[in-house]
Parts: sequence; structure tokens; C-alpha cells
Amino acid sequence: MKKKLLSVLLCAAMAVSMIACGSSSSDSASNSGSESTGTTTSEGEDNSEIKIGLVTDVGGVNDQSFNQSAWKGLQKAQQDFGVTVNYLESATDADYNANIESFIDEDYDLIICVGYMLADATREAAEANPDVKFAIIDDSTNADLDNVTCLTFKAEQSSYLVGYVAGLTTQKNNVGLVLGMASETMHGFGYGYVAGVLDANPDCKVQQINANTFSDSAVGKTSANTMITNGADIIFQAAGATGIGVIEACNEAGDGVYAIGVDQDQAYLAPDSVLTSAMKSVDVSVYDTVSNLLDGTIEGGNKVYDLAAGGVDIAPTQDLLSDDVKAAVEEVKTKIISGEIVVPATQEEFEAQYGDVYELD
Repeated sequence: MKKKLLSVLLCAAMAVSMIACGSSSSDSASNSGSESTGTTTSEGEDNSEIKIGLVTDVGGVNDQSFNQSAWKGLQKAQQDFGVTVNYLESATDADYNANIESFIDEDYDLIICVGYMLADATREAAEANPDVKFAIIDDSTNADLDNVTCLTFKAEQSSYLVGYVAGLTTQKNNVGLVLGMASETMHGFGYGYVAGVLDANPDCKVQQINANTFSDSAVGKTSANTMITNGADIIFQAAGATGIGVIEACNEAGDGVYAIGVDQDQAYLAPDSVLTSAMKSVDVSVYDTVSNLLDGTIEGGNKVYDLAAGGVDIAPTQDLLSDDVKAAVEEVKTKIISGEIVVPATQEEFEAQYGDVYELD
């Protein structure tokens, strides 16, 4: 049965302020964190000569989101396996190729690129350097290359869960969605979220803004304030460092206004305002890839992390959720894993289930 959605589409043509987090420089690959040299593992293995580099997206390694999660996974691999690790931050998309080339020039064994926006730069480098191993997060277009491991996530599943929470929890039947960019990957977040809202609350209004940047918290804050002014009391952000501004706006609004985090458990950023978070185990995927490199099982292709495999989920911090909502979420999780609920990730899939009631910008 088709459910009717009263949808408010807020088309935001916002200027992109590509400001890097941390100590990024757009001039060269000198925008680096301190290299962490490996040590002998508890099993007596010395993997310190194995070098793994991480190239961030423009949000920077301290974006409190997927770049930071990737670096966390690489740091754990360094601790457990004794490998040498390093990162290079990208201030703008012009840095992608230069940062990758820096690691190639320094004979790194594995280069991990964070985010689909690095897809073209990854392909160019991988094709030119077939003996170098690459991994890329949130991109499957390079899955045809033997030396590229694509790490993708069923983000629509975790977004559905937090959308379900929003639909059950809203007091105003009015919620929001801030996306970092318009892309297939980001739309997966969006359609999953809206589907969850609809299934929990068919009469709920959804406001949506495409921020056109992953690195500008001020844009995120402005977007959220616009939605709050227009009645939203819960806003989900899938926007990297831009989303931090969404959380700030909701926290400052108070009075029953909540944010929903993304990629990792972001409740620590505003414990009284972050209702929950849609989690992607980016850190786990990075750690797994390093492990596969060391045991010789790393291979090209697309490796998918979903809810059943623990690759996506709702955040464990649920202090602001009622017991009824928690129970409802566990029920729908079981239905997603069993296949009873199929979460849409594209407009076509969404319309097949809900009709022509919503389209992401």
C-alpha cells in the first residue's frame, strides 16, 4: 500500500567553502599526520616495513565522521599488526592525485582512499601502478580493477533504522535531512531514511537540503536552522564535517529539537541533542583490508558490508530513546536481515514501494 508523504523540498544552492579540517595544505602532500612506525607484534612478527597510507576526503582526518573512522581503523591495525601507517589530508579535490602519488613515490604497499569523490584519482593511479594495492571506501566503480578493493556499505539500511526512530519520536510530524552532496551514494542514505520515516509515520513531513559540501560546518548549521524555523524537530545529517554544524544547531535550539548523527556514534558531540546515529563500520573495513593484505587474501572487487554482517547499524548509545522505540527498532532490524523489509537505495526502488511521493535533489 502506497503511503502518502507531505514532502517539503528545500533546494539549497549553497556556496561551497572547501575549508580543510586539521592541518591540511593544498600545495603538496606535506599535509600529513605523523607517521606511525610499526612494532613487533605479540606473535613476534615484524611488519614495520609494510607501509599503509590513507588519503582523506576534503573533510579531513578530524571530521568526526567517516575520515576519522577510517584513520581509527588504520591506527588499530598498526597497534595489532605492527605495520607502519600514515595519512595525507586533502584540502580540495585537486589534492587527491598528488596525495596518492606521494604514497606511491614512497613505496607504500597499500593506499586507502576515503570516499567516492576519490574514485577517478584512484582509478588513474591504480591503472598506472598495477603492482600497488589500493582500497577505496564508498565506491564500487573501480571494482573491475584487480588491484583495487572497493569497500561499500548498505548505508540505506542504517539510514532506514534512524528514519524509523525519527518517525516514531517526532512530536511535530516534521523531520529533516541534510546531505553533503548529490550522488548515488548519498541518495542511498536519503531514500533509506525517508523510507524509515514513512513506515513509522506515514503522515510525517520531510524537509531536505543538499549542502554541496562535506567540509563546511557553517553551511550545515544554516541548513539545520532553516529546517528548525520551518518546524522540524529531528534532523538527520549525512554530510561529514558539514554535519557537525547540524548537530550544533539542534543543540542550541534545545526545546525538543534533536539531531541524528552518521558514520560513527556521535552522541558524545552533544549528549542531550543527538538522538542516535546511523553507523557505518568504516574502521572495521579498513582493519579487515590490512589484515587481508598481510595474510595474502586481499583481492580486487567489491566487498559489501551490510546489517547482517555488522557493517552498518544504529548506534549503541540510545539514552534518549524510549523503550518502545528501542523494541520497534530491534523488530525492524530482524525484518531487514531476514529480507521481509527491503530498504530502497535508489529513486526507482523507492517509487516501486512508496509511489512518486519523494525525490532527492
